[in-house]
Amino acid sequence: MASGKLKLSVLDQSPIRKGSNAVEALKESVQLAKLTDTLGYTRYWLSEHHNTRSLAGASPEILIARLAGETKHLRVGSGGVMLPNHSTLKVAENFRLLEALFPGRIDLGIGRAPGGDRLTSHVLNPSNTFNPSDFVQQVKDLEAYLTDTVTPGSVHEKVKAIPHIDTVPDLWMLTSSGESGLLAAHFGMALSFAHFIYPVGGPKAVQAYRQQFRPSERLAHPQASVGIFVFCADTQEKAEELQAVMDFRLLSLEKGLADRQFSYEDIKGYAYTPAELERVAANRGRMVAGTPEHVKDRLEHLAAAYQVDEIVIATITDQLADRLHSYELLATAFDLERKA
Repeated sequence: MASGKLKLSVLDQSPIRKGSNAVEALKESVQLAKLTDTLGYTRYWLSEHHNTRSLAGASPEILIARLAGETKHLRVGSGGVMLPNHSTLKVAENFRLLEALFPGRIDLGIGRAPGGDRLTSHVLNPSNTFNPSDFVQQVKDLEAYLTDTVTPGSVHEKVKAIPHIDTVPDLWMLTSSGESGLLAAHFGMALSFAHFIYPVGGPKAVQAYRQQFRPSERLAHPQASVGIFVFCADTQEKAEELQAVMDFRLLSLEKGLADRQFSYEDIKGYAYTPAELERVAANRGRMVAGTPEHVKDRLEHLAAAYQVDEIVIATITDQLADRLHSYELLATAFDLERKA
């Protein structure tokens, strides 16, 4: 439930800006992680995407290791690992190793979306049947591997995830619908609702999660957050420019143009059709843009609607300085505790 001061966290998709490249995008992720570590953000999550040249984040577990080593205070994790794309044992071992390297600082957020297209998901994991029941079994297996739980007659009697350690990364279920939220409740996991993907029905889904939550050894009470695109600037005019680029980016994704990159100069004179304007209006529900005062007010209302005390913020801009400054302005607006 929302109480007291809001916590802010980061979702980083490692976007590749126009005129840049994947190497630079990953360096920018390191820079953003270092900045938000000192600004007082709570956690830093990395996404998993495939078969697109506009994002560099294909393997969150690798980048987690780098960013956790570059920071001191942030919890660092996946937002998330798309579990059907992978061997469950390998995911468990990756995150056990990360937890061994950075005890008490690792989050394992999981989801069942492909993180791309279905063909790519099949190539990543040829045994992936896209059957929801298989995902449920993977979640069961993942928990067993991470906690050394042995069910008689199961594979866990003979196969153990290494390294053997005394702590477990925090487990989060990522969702943009109510179904995965109910799974999180059943397994006693924390839940993060992706409002930036689907801005409809989220508060009800999180409420249902709380109502059906079953305590686990890891989590005694329900814990939830909400993720949203945010564009914060010194002036409303600048914020609207940042938002306009995202409007065009999201519309392009819907048209299947995932690999294209844009600047504000590219799109400022674009004439939207009536149908496109409808999509832009709908997608505006996935984001908040404005001056610090305006954004703070909107985010506080969002947190109240979801009854959460943490908001996970994704910001993609065509200039790195604008992206960094947006997070700086938010840290000041919310009076986050600065770190040395």
